Amino acid sequence: METFRFQPGETPVLLSIPHMGTMIPADIAGTMTDTALAQPDVDRHLDRLYHFAPALGIGFLTSLCSRYVIDLNRDPEGNQQHPAADPTELCPLTTFDRSPVYKRGLEPDGAEIGRRVGAYWRPYHERLRDELRALRDRFGVAVLFDAHSVRSEVPRFFDGPLPDFNLGTGDGCSAAQPLVVRLMNVLSASERYSAALNGRLRGGYIIRSYGDPDDNIHAIQLELTQSVYMDEAAPYRFRPDLAAEVRPSLERLMSAVVEWSWEKATGRRRAAYL
Repeated sequence: METFRFQPGETPVLLSIPHMGTMIPADIAGTMTDTALAQPDVDRHLDRLYHFAPALGIGFLTSLCSRYVIDLNRDPEGNQQHPAADPTELCPLTTFDRSPVYKRGLEPDGAEIGRRVGAYWRPYHERLRDELRALRDRFGVAVLFDAHSVRSEVPRFFDGPLPDFNLGTGDGCSAAQPLVVRLMNVLSASERYSAALNGRLRGGYIIRSYGDPDDNIHAIQLELTQSVYMDEAAPYRFRPDLAAEVRPSLERLMSAVVEWSWEKATGRRRAAYL
């Protein structure tokens, strides 16, 4: 079973979208509630929103499986790194609105969670790890851009509305400060959209695990509020009108990442690749 899609790029930058998948295998779907099967917490439409990325030479890795099957941005050992006070689990038992994901008595046990780690979690992370190392070895530097989206208000996790752009670097540990400053300068130039750095969303397991600036691997997470590009309520329609307004800001942001990565890439490797 194909659990992710990967397309290599032509720059040291990799775009990861771990929460966009909607696939739920039939045996797992049979244990879930109707509310869960509607998948209200999926990071919908990010492939459409970031459709410009390949033209910038950015490779991408996207999950096909739903985050309700297993959350790729959680520690498989169960350690909580999420800054929210009431985070969801590796195999979430409740939605963001605290509705049950599983029918009573059909929650996954330890053996089932372990099976899902092997079948769905590990393949994504092996591909992610291997590609970042390959980029670093080829170019001398690698940058992971971990793309997410979130409802503008999620009372379970946060008080009040979130900023439009929420940039996280694991409290400053996952990426070089000059890169982060450059990206925040791009976001601060917008008069339409608000932005925060390491605010209420500071980055999850992925960037904290793979970001290693001392080893020339940098990782950044962006949580974009869904209200800027889609309808946040069911049926969760993509809004081309809104997307057309926010996409230039995203393109400037991603272009800045690519530009910075080329500045840090070794000249010999860049010249050989081009």
